[in-house]
Amino acid sequence: MTLAELRAQLRAFEYLPDSTPGRPRQDAEGNGFSPLCDAEPAMYLADTTYSGEHYMTEEQRQAEDEPDEYSQAPDDAVRAVFLWPTN
Repeated sequence: MTLAELRAQLRAFEYLPDSTPGRPRQDAEGNGFSPLCDAEPAMYLADTTYSGEHYMTEEQRQAEDEPDEYSQAPDDAVRAVFLWPTN
């Protein structure tokens, strides 16, 4: 899902108050939900169709006190928005 697709889906809920909580599923079967606690722009590299790796953006990495070369995103990683559940 792209950010544009997410925004389009959320527009369908504009009638809800801003205080309405967001709750991501813990797994594909819907076996639990957790409060949404953060959204972060970062880099993503897909390992498979269903999963991949999170990396800092170059700007985030350079802002670290001691950026290391191992935390650098691979060249084929793409910018993404990560939605973090509490659990």
